[in-house]
Amino acid sequence: MATAAQASLAVAALAATEIGKARNGLEQRVGVDLVDAALECTGRFTLDGTAPDVWDKIAGLYRCGPAGQGEWVRVHTNFAHHRDGLLRLIGLPEGPDTTREQVGAALAAWPADALEDQAAERGLVVARLRGFDEWDRHPQRAAVASLPLVEIERIGDAAPLAWPELALESPPLEGLRVLELTRILAGPVAGRTLAAYGADVLLVNSPKLPNIDAIADTSRGKRSAHADLHDPADRAAFTAALAGAHVLLQGYRPGGIAALGFGPDAVAALRPGIVCVSLSAYGRTGPWAGRRGFDSLVQTATGFNDAEGAAAGSAEPKALPMQVLDMASAFLLAFGTEAALLRQRREGGSWHVQVSLARTALWLRSLGRVVDGFKAATPDFASRMEASDSGFGRLVAVRHAARFSATPARYRRSSVRPGTDTLSWN
Repeated sequence: MATAAQASLAVAALAATEIGKARNGLEQRVGVDLVDAALECTGRFTLDGTAPDVWDKIAGLYRCGPAGQGEWVRVHTNFAHHRDGLLRLIGLPEGPDTTREQVGAALAAWPADALEDQAAERGLVVARLRGFDEWDRHPQRAAVASLPLVEIERIGDAAPLAWPELALESPPLEGLRVLELTRILAGPVAGRTLAAYGADVLLVNSPKLPNIDAIADTSRGKRSAHADLHDPADRAAFTAALAGAHVLLQGYRPGGIAALGFGPDAVAALRPGIVCVSLSAYGRTGPWAGRRGFDSLVQTATGFNDAEGAAAGSAEPKALPMQVLDMASAFLLAFGTEAALLRQRREGGSWHVQVSLARTALWLRSLGRVVDGFKAATPDFASRMEASDSGFGRLVAVRHAARFSATPARYRRSSVRPGTDTLSWN
């Protein structure tokens, strides 16, 4: 995992320096320490001295199906509508009072395949535990394997967009505008990474949708505005902001943004020369292409929880110690964004960058396991944390791991609550 963290972050940082070099001729060195990168991927933070509880009480792994069959499922219930949808499906009372014990008892009556499929049909997030061998036989695995780790496709013709002049002392992405529509981890961390390298990142949240506590950490370096894209006035403001953007980064469920009229082709028509960046759980093709998913669910479906439990000598599956699929995918999204920006500058065109958690999982698996990894000592976090006043309270979080020789990476804005800023570049 540390290798995936280091490598994915290093390519994002190196691509940023290539943009800087193209703008002002400055060449600089980049260093990414293995441990620093791994600790950034833990996402550790506190607010006013308290570490938020990032998981809903009924989220996690459960035995499923008749006793002795050895089936497991993971449920993701951090959002109330996902929690209540699952509870309705399995015949339990909706709301926060239902217990893990009740959920476990109800799931004993469900075959894992049936629960996974019926949950997916309802837009819920449930994954059946598979081993690597079983995942390797799955048609979605074959579909994902056919895709590049980072897919960069030209989707339209356009002249190269003008970039502001860049002073030698300025960070490489300064003046480049990123309009961000994301909510969970991979997308927000991608935007945060671009902000650390100087990009002007404007995060847009719907006032009707919930967020997770990690938004306090992942919003470092960004402005933050509200917009309901079903509302005509907000759509007009968003379209106006899009006209001044170099990048649209989105991480919503497959087809969700396109259904609102802001899919890649539509955006390229509105803003010729833009770089559209999309994150998915299971890739753009295959039987699961439209399926919702999060890092924890993809770990379960693709064999990692089974392998981690076996490596620990446990009779039960185990989650990986960090959400590395999210974090490595985030850095790959940042890299793809920068690579597409360079292509746009050199040859024009509008571009679409795509990354999926499941494809990142295949890459992670190809890197192999660390021998005796469970014996590794816990690294020192204290020396790698930084504090700032934020719109959420006093934030102490892991600092960015990439080191630039001339223009240090840093967050030039403190994180603010959604809706603090106007939906505009002014």
